[in-house]
Amino acid sequence: MAVCASFEVNYTQFLDPASKVIGKLPDFVKDPKVLIPMYKDMVLTRVFDSKAVSLQRTGRLGTFPSALGQEAASIGLAYAMADKDILVPAYRDHGIQLYRGLTMEEVLLLWGGDERGNDFKGPKRDFPNNVPVGTNAAHATGVAHAMKLRGEKNAVVCTLGDGATSKGDVYEAINMAGVMKLPILFFITNNQWAISVPRSAQSAAETLAQKAIAGGFQGEQVDGNDLIAVHHAANQALKSIRAGKGPHLIEAVTYRLNDHTTADDASRYRDSKEVSKQWKEEPILRIRTFLADRKIWTKADEEALIADCNKKVEKAVEKYMKTGPQAPETMFDSLYATLPPDVMQQREDLMRRAKE
Repeated sequence: MAVCASFEVNYTQFLDPASKVIGKLPDFVKDPKVLIPMYKDMVLTRVFDSKAVSLQRTGRLGTFPSALGQEAASIGLAYAMADKDILVPAYRDHGIQLYRGLTMEEVLLLWGGDERGNDFKGPKRDFPNNVPVGTNAAHATGVAHAMKLRGEKNAVVCTLGDGATSKGDVYEAINMAGVMKLPILFFITNNQWAISVPRSAQSAAETLAQKAIAGGFQGEQVDGNDLIAVHHAANQALKSIRAGKGPHLIEAVTYRLNDHTTADDASRYRDSKEVSKQWKEEPILRIRTFLADRKIWTKADEEALIADCNKKVEKAVEKYMKTGPQAPETMFDSLYATLPPDVMQQREDLMRRAKE
């Protein structure tokens, strides 16, 4: 018996949980100050996230999916993307979206049930949030195919959670991307929980990254709490994709520190000791300690940043709260290019009743 094929999955980490450097840092960190803008966006993401949860708890926002603990995965990836790359996001990616140009008011409108939040003024080719688990992988693969046919030298970034990798849509998208050598990065944020289903019960595969191997392309795993590792891996992958070398998959291993959404209570299925342990490895503390150890971030810097983030978020919330409701008949506006007579009649009936 002979071995007909063999594979390996690489793991990248530059900062351990105690913020100690492991191995040689990548070139972009020769000046550690380049990390400060990324750190600031991580903190802004967390402050915004916390406020959005608070708004939901007080009845001023719909169900909201917190990204607490996943800031390095979001921002490390966001900073690696080019303006003309296309993001096809899942539903926990407001950190990436805010960096790419969506306003906080637009994100709040979306989660407040107002479709005007999806008509964002930022990256017009980016897709809106995808709530059905994993179906955005098929959308992203189609976009990547169109991009290749047009000869565009940019990449599609499809973000997924660990639970999405158990869906047939994702396997089919990975297979097609490999066959057609499409310019797409599948970025899996493995936060260990698909709502209440732990990673151990989702797949017997040793890694989720190795699921790319069946598609015929490279999959790798990174420490998703290590901003440097995430950005380095995403940057290298996207450069390769834009150069026409085909698809790539990154599994960023992190941990969801909050409930799945504000409609969930994770304490029903998750041990509090497990969560407490993960707080010691969370990404913002790790990179802040790294910066502080190098004397380029101080307590005063941190206090000023928090104050600035709170100010920006409160200003956005004020705009969101002052946004008047849409007219009821707007629910018909995007259904058809030309409304059929029966639907037009419904629209007219609604407008008449609204005036009564």
